[in-house]
Amino acid sequence: MGNADSKLNFRKAVIRLTTKTQPVETTDDAFWDQFWADTAMSVQDVFALVPAAEIRAVREESPSNLATLCYKAVEKLVQAAESGCPSEKERQIVLNCTRLLTRILPYIFEDADWRGFFWSTVPGAQDEDNDDGARPLAESLLLAVSDLLFCPDFTVQSHKRAGPDTEEDMQSIDSCEYIWEAGVGFAQSPPLDYIHDLNRTELLKLLLTCFSDAMYLPPSAENNILNRWVTFFSSTDNRHALPLFTSLLNVVCAYDPVGYGIPYNYLMFSDYREVLVEHAVQILIVTLEHEAGAAALVGPDNLFVNYLSRIHREEDFSFILKGLARLMTNPLIQTYLPNSTKKIQFHQELLVLFWKLCDFNKKFLFFVLKSSDVLDVLVPILFYLNDARADQSCVGLIHIGVFILLLLSGERNFGVRLNKTYSVRIPMDIPVFTGTHADLLIMIFHKIITGGHQHLKPLFDCLLTIIVNVSPYLKSLSMVAANKLLHLLEAFSTNWFLFSASQNHHLIFFLLEVFNNLIQYQFDGNCNLVYTLIRKRNIFHQLANLTSDPVTIHKALEMKKTTLAHISRTNSQETIPMDGSRPAVPAEPGTLKASLVAIPAIDKLTKKAQVSEDGTMVCLQHNTHSPQMTADQHTHSLQPQTADDQHKHSPQSSDTNTSGIVLSWKSKLPLQTIMRLLQVLVPQVEKICIDKGLTDESEILKFLQHGTLVGLLPVPHPILIRKYQANAGTAMWFRTYTWGVIYLRNVDPPIWYDTDVRLFEIQRI
Repeated sequence: MGNADSKLNFRKAVIRLTTKTQPVETTDDAFWDQFWADTAMSVQDVFALVPAAEIRAVREESPSNLATLCYKAVEKLVQAAESGCPSEKERQIVLNCTRLLTRILPYIFEDADWRGFFWSTVPGAQDEDNDDGARPLAESLLLAVSDLLFCPDFTVQSHKRAGPDTEEDMQSIDSCEYIWEAGVGFAQSPPLDYIHDLNRTELLKLLLTCFSDAMYLPPSAENNILNRWVTFFSSTDNRHALPLFTSLLNVVCAYDPVGYGIPYNYLMFSDYREVLVEHAVQILIVTLEHEAGAAALVGPDNLFVNYLSRIHREEDFSFILKGLARLMTNPLIQTYLPNSTKKIQFHQELLVLFWKLCDFNKKFLFFVLKSSDVLDVLVPILFYLNDARADQSCVGLIHIGVFILLLLSGERNFGVRLNKTYSVRIPMDIPVFTGTHADLLIMIFHKIITGGHQHLKPLFDCLLTIIVNVSPYLKSLSMVAANKLLHLLEAFSTNWFLFSASQNHHLIFFLLEVFNNLIQYQFDGNCNLVYTLIRKRNIFHQLANLTSDPVTIHKALEMKKTTLAHISRTNSQETIPMDGSRPAVPAEPGTLKASLVAIPAIDKLTKKAQVSEDGTMVCLQHNTHSPQMTADQHTHSLQPQTADDQHKHSPQSSDTNTSGIVLSWKSKLPLQTIMRLLQVLVPQVEKICIDKGLTDESEILKFLQHGTLVGLLPVPHPILIRKYQANAGTAMWFRTYTWGVIYLRNVDPPIWYDTDVRLFEIQRI
């Protein structure tokens, strides 16, 4: 009954606040204490009892009262941080103020006139440690929350000796001794305490809300607007920056959702650690943001980025990689008992964290690629890509997975690791095959290109670039993978596809580069590919003899527009998918998704590097031309086009213009190596078939396996790798994607729902 009374009293206080037209004095504690002193409510209760319309009404009609409510709530948190909130009542006040601020802050941020409010100072307040006078309210709030995250008996285990007079002084506590979990830089694993986990989660939720100020600014091409909340929180002004970073990272990487492996254990008790881990990874990916452009030259260093980039011990790298791989693999776990194992939902945040680790700490990237442990990350990423390819609400997930693979593919070791046999049998909607991880990657990419939805077309460049990057190192492609590559070439070289958009031809250049790399550098083990090239040789002859006069182009564009998906069904030789797999399905109608900014073109996304004879890479200047003509040298504009744009070829002048473009790239098609291979091997294969009466392809493969082209092919071209390079465009993409994920994942309570977010749009499918 008491709880119902406290809710009623709280609701009455909210109503009084919204109906008062006169400012309430800050000294009127009896009024203000109604919001936090005598209530014990959940965060869901606070969201229900403080409606959005009433917050906006107070903001517009009684701004001084809203300001005072925020001041007083922050003041209570500051007082608690100083005292260490030793009593149960003080802890409840902290939680109530935390929940109230979490509810109110988005409505402060959405109004341009209020945006700077928390960066103003409390009237009359002086900070002894700050020569400039009073601290801005935002700084006081962030420092208080940071202190409270290391508050003995509230968020961490107390270290005090027995006895009533041995209170721990909050100001002298060394929070590095109170790190939440063993792992990087900390050896002791404190005992689990679900109350501490719950309290940490409430405070992290408030921090996340503070940082969400970024959601209320439109995306900017320059990406040079500092997030003042993140900047201050991750600066030297925050004495807890190091233990906070370490606590968040260790809590995430040490988490094991399966626990002791008892079936259905997650249905029998609540896992408070999971909710903490979700918020910890979200705080990490938001704070680990390099400011690009002019903003990088101003403001203090981001200590979170600094600490992350300086991790260097092998045991720390191993702990991080094993932890992330375990969590990424969790949604793939198959059990004999349906739904008997807990499945985590925060794999998108984990992918962003993994990306940031590889991007900011090159030693970690090299550690990941040093052994086949990288495959423990690759397989779940490929699973996510395949599973999400038909779901329009998962466009961002596919982008982040592809970006990670693009980053990894810029390193030679990644290509080498892909040669390991794929023996893990995770049910995926792909043909059953025997082969390597490279075969798996090619088959999934083929599925995305031929069976994904239209919003994935801008990623075709990235997908093929990844295959180009690894191709010089692939020792033996399976017959299934070889067929998939040839099928892509067949699909991309149809007249309609080639002529329907000015940049479509570069996909052909990428694929020809793949074949040339495999022939020149890995001919000996790739008899399956060579056999497939011979069998499909008419594709290359058609490309070499491509007719590009305006009449042919006009006729091709007038023909029925055959989609890639249709070609896939008719020509791809699909076989039975794996047992237990389920087909990729579109999003349910009504599913929410956050919009994304366009990704930069592949030539902006990558820089070219040439592999020298000793294996080192030399970055090429943009104007350097390699002996082999490459795809992105022909790219006029790789920005995504809509289907409507691609079909606007009605005037005859347009066909004439297209004819000129086709002539310009047709003469540069790198067909010499393949044509030479066909010229040498086709007569040999035909002769052996006639002489020995062969019809069995295994005999032909055996012949090709022992064949050689030494001295018969053109001089091998240098290996060209396109390495990912950081740029303002991708930095802004990551910002919009990250906050879009966080917005959609925080639904209980729905912190930002129905507020005027401007970084992205929430769309209903």
